[in-house]
Amino acid sequence: MADSPSLPRLTAASAPLTREVSVLDEHGERRTISIPAERPLTVYVDRRELVTLMTLGAAPELLVLGYLRNQRLVASAADIDSVTVDWAVNAAAVKTRAGIEDFERKTAKRVVTTGCGQGTVFGALMDELDDIALPPPAVGRLGQHALYALLDAMRQQESTYKSAGSVHGCALFALDGDAAQLLTFVEDVGRHNAIDTIAGWMWLNAAAVPDRLAFYTTGRLTSEMVIKSAQMGVPIVVSRSGITQMGLELAERLGIALFGRATNKHFICYSGFERFDAEPALAGPRLTAPAR
Repeated sequence: MADSPSLPRLTAASAPLTREVSVLDEHGERRTISIPAERPLTVYVDRRELVTLMTLGAAPELLVLGYLRNQRLVASAADIDSVTVDWAVNAAAVKTRAGIEDFERKTAKRVVTTGCGQGTVFGALMDELDDIALPPPAVGRLGQHALYALLDAMRQQESTYKSAGSVHGCALFALDGDAAQLLTFVEDVGRHNAIDTIAGWMWLNAAAVPDRLAFYTTGRLTSEMVIKSAQMGVPIVVSRSGITQMGLELAERLGIALFGRATNKHFICYSGFERFDAEPALAGPRLTAPAR
């Protein structure tokens, strides 16, 4: 367990990320492949059931911490005494130091989101969108060279997706000039679990997390993903996928730079142009359509 006067005590209850199954392919041949594991994790806060998360189970304690953080149910990791995960009963028991004020009111209303497998946020969070803001310092710019370095790092990252597919990945990068240093990488069955796990990691490693950050996800950039990025203090968000209208509108209001359709040397910057230093020459020659 992690043990610090200001940080919660955590178990280390990781679980296998994949399992092998026998399949029949298009040639009529039997072979063995890997598929992602998926298991329910029911979260109890001070003995009250909160939610059941479907997860790979790679870092369940960090997932729970990040979920509580991004749902704005607790203000600080120091508010939590312990997180105990027991896969024998598929449960996570959270013990807070002073309880959660207005727990019933905060968790009474739930909103089904666009999350993979239908994500959920509590209604209070959606009612407080006008209060969401990038916390200070939330500084940083992203140059095209650093963006390509980030994408190349993700291309080379060993992952469950490469071996088994069917998962989303999220990563946190530190930016320094043309460099993009990978700080942590998480995969889960849904992109919201992955970003929540990174939020938990950031809480436990707050002293070592630099000011200039970029976040990467394989999933689409919806309003919930933008909200969570803002709450984590990350002003630059890059996705392999696209964005939604509400995600764009929130990013524009918050001053977040959103990059979508980002693979190899291709990308679209949708918002936060003032945070981006374009270097078009790095993209190579523009391909033109053949004459008809």
